[in-house]
Amino acid sequence: MLSVTPMLQVQRDLYDLPRGRDRFNHYLATMTGSTDDLVLPLQAMNPMGKVHIVETLDALIALGAENLAAEAIIDAERRLGPVEADLRVGIVVADDVAGGWTNRDLIEANRLRHVPTELLKRGWVVVLFWTSEPVNKQKVREEVLSSVFRDVSLMRHGAPKTLQEVMALEGRALAFAGADEPVLDGEDLAYTREVIRPHLQAAAFEDFPTVFACLFGDDAAKRVGYPPLGLSRRAGFALALAETKERT
Repeated sequence: MLSVTPMLQVQRDLYDLPRGRDRFNHYLATMTGSTDDLVLPLQAMNPMGKVHIVETLDALIALGAENLAAEAIIDAERRLGPVEADLRVGIVVADDVAGGWTNRDLIEANRLRHVPTELLKRGWVVVLFWTSEPVNKQKVREEVLSSVFRDVSLMRHGAPKTLQEVMALEGRALAFAGADEPVLDGEDLAYTREVIRPHLQAAAFEDFPTVFACLFGDDAAKRVGYPPLGLSRRAGFALALAETKERT
């Protein structure tokens, strides 16, 4: 079964505390329940974040994002069939606008190559909602559905072993969520296909820099010190989504 665990107000309350050591200590205590284990999966949250994170949280709460998530997982269960484990779905706001607490591309990429994650083993599907993203019903639905599809697929079938398998999974996850982005024009799509083709059998873990550059594009690769391949932003994801749609 899938169920939603409300966490947005918990995150919002932490930002009411003065920015500093006291807030950070409360964050740690909230995340661990003052134990040696993990109670709430808030690792991607920036506890020292500023007002733009509060604005995103307030917008999600006002939108009723967790109610929308509950509706989305009903649809996901109907389409995926019985889920083999009890999974709690929680939305965590991650900051990719201001500050060095997180690197969005690396966090997303690491979730693709470390499976099953410790969170999934604990029965958590964490939906990351990034501060750079628009807060609307469709975006919330897309993030919930793609996260659920990805984690259920990984639980059922294990980790993708090659770039080709990663792209197949990501294309299906985006299509399952009804996403229209990322998208490339026809010329860039054809170019991307040719650039990525020789790397499709690159090992997802052992050749991580190549896989990363293919999926996330040159700007992201350069930021983390990986060799660029001449690709647009999130080109591999755009190609994966386009090819999934072509097959359906």
